[in-house]
Amino acid sequence: MNNHKKRLIRKIRTRKKINGTSEKPRLSVFRSLNHIYAQIINDENGETLTQANSKEIEAKKSATKTEIALEVGVLLGQRAKEKKVKKIVFDKNGYKYHGRIKALADSVRKEGVQF
Repeated sequence: MNNHKKRLIRKIRTRKKINGTSEKPRLSVFRSLNHIYAQIINDENGETLTQANSKEIEAKKSATKTEIALEVGVLLGQRAKEKKVKKIVFDKNGYKYHGRIKALADSVRKEGVQF
């Protein structure tokens, strides 16, 4: 079994337990080879409240992927505050909690959103 299939199994197992509501929407993270995407979702209504991704960030050539993920987290945290989202449920989408995923989560927390 390859790593992609393992991640999908972990993703399905987590999504059985995690569900975003209007009080606590779900922060879903997707990580590709070059970019990182994050969105805050209300699963009850099936709507995306806000989103941010690394394509929006004007990054320097010397910026690492982790530094870019930090900036995406800050941007998402600011947009969440504008939408008056104070608490969220974190869905790491089957990824391990380190590196870019951890950097994004920590920067969203610094913006005042509680997990």
